[in-house]
Amino acid sequence: MKNTSLIGGIKENFPSGLVVFLVALPLCLGIALASGAPPLSGVIAGIVGGLVVGILSNSNISVSGPAAGLTAIVLTAITDLGTFELFLCAGIIAGLIQLILGFVRAGSISNYFPNNVIEGMLAAIGIIIILKQIPHALGFDKDYEGHESIFDNGLNLKYFAELFGALHLGAIIVTLVSIVILLAWDKIPALKRMKMLPGALVAVVVGILVNEVFKMTGSSLAIGSQHLVSLPVPKSIDDFKNFITLPNFSGFMNGKVWLTGATIAVVASIETLLCIEASDRLDKQRRITDTNLELKAQGIGNLVSSFIGGLPMTSVVVRSSANANAAATSKISAIIHGVLLLICVLSIPMILNLIPFATLAAVLILVGYKLAKPATFKHFWQLGKFQFIPFVATVIAVVLTDLLKGVGIGLAISIFYILQGNMKRAYYLSKEKLNDADGITIKLAEEVSFLNKAAIKKTLKNIKSKSNVTIDARGTSYITTDVLEMIQDFANIRAKEENINVELIGFKTSYKDYETNQDSHVLITHRRAM
Repeated sequence: MKNTSLIGGIKENFPSGLVVFLVALPLCLGIALASGAPPLSGVIAGIVGGLVVGILSNSNISVSGPAAGLTAIVLTAITDLGTFELFLCAGIIAGLIQLILGFVRAGSISNYFPNNVIEGMLAAIGIIIILKQIPHALGFDKDYEGHESIFDNGLNLKYFAELFGALHLGAIIVTLVSIVILLAWDKIPALKRMKMLPGALVAVVVGILVNEVFKMTGSSLAIGSQHLVSLPVPKSIDDFKNFITLPNFSGFMNGKVWLTGATIAVVASIETLLCIEASDRLDKQRRITDTNLELKAQGIGNLVSSFIGGLPMTSVVVRSSANANAAATSKISAIIHGVLLLICVLSIPMILNLIPFATLAAVLILVGYKLAKPATFKHFWQLGKFQFIPFVATVIAVVLTDLLKGVGIGLAISIFYILQGNMKRAYYLSKEKLNDADGITIKLAEEVSFLNKAAIKKTLKNIKSKSNVTIDARGTSYITTDVLEMIQDFANIRAKEENINVELIGFKTSYKDYETNQDSHVLITHRRAM
């Protein structure tokens, strides 16, 4: 029975794993380049992120690999330490610290990220993806894959003059053809049902064929090698061994190495927790990831990656978003992407080196659009300024700075507004023991803010299948949108899947925050007592 389930899971998730592989390959190489590390180190981190973290994590959507957010830290550290071999010791230290953080349950801090900030981060990542891929789509590859900030290379008049002065018609044709194929696979029902032949693979194959035709005909439209994936090609086993770098363990006696390791551990852990929270939001089944287990998985992943010459890794929003958009249903997708990276790097690097960046840019541009679509901005606008302002502030801050600074700014603004209206609000959660209880009653206080999200989320997560649950809001005058959405997901999705009998008492169609005079318009659409 388990084998049947596994085979079904592989068939169901192979297309999404393939899409993530296509997205991850150039990013792994680009991030290694940006970090001043050997090219294969990024691919090694991607393989470990798929195989090791993918197996150990219980996240169904998240995909791990080398992170653009760590490039500045890695580049500076390699320069300061002098060799990549010494830096690998810092990666080992970072992995050990992440393991400790997992065991002391530091992952629970992710429960305090409000939804508008997480959604703002996702929208900002979408905008960055689009802005970073437009040059590749036009055949201008001065910037490299995996470079996160859009302003480091100077998006000024000179940059735009270079961009539009270096347009490559062949790359533009490949981009447009790829976008048409991707849209057709997304919109035409007959093509959409061809799950074992994902649109991204078709777009990549057609992109290669179009460029090969350009080459064979001697056309000026032919895309040069500088606009193609560039993977190291080992000609012998000895060549492959030379691509792998092992740690110089004398680094453990260097104070700078320990400081670098601690810095990587903190930054990587925060980025991972942000991505896990975002991935759970992208999961159509609204499953909840154990963040403490995720930190342990990331720690082991960083240990393995650093021991065999790979870059440090995190859970990554771009890969995870591509995974969700490709309809992944379980972590098998992330594992498949790791297997494909390993197989292709060992066996067909020359074929991979025929892939134009333009066709991969088309895949990522559509991923970016789905993250930053106008409907998301409209949704938060309709929720009122106290939801919209932190959301849009996060978007702007992440685009203009980086992920951590942007989220920090958005979080600070969100907390300011919440505390402004919630200083005097009390909260209590009344419940019977969850284990062996015939009935569970969750009684909400008079006013419930996102600061209460963690306690309610933990309680809902621990409710077992076939339980009888009553959520009582008769005495509640205000519930924040975050908590309303969480209760709605529990009642409408998880309760149905796990045969949990839910009774929702006293919920209103909207809740007014009397101090901010704003309405929370999220409705509890599913009320039942079975």
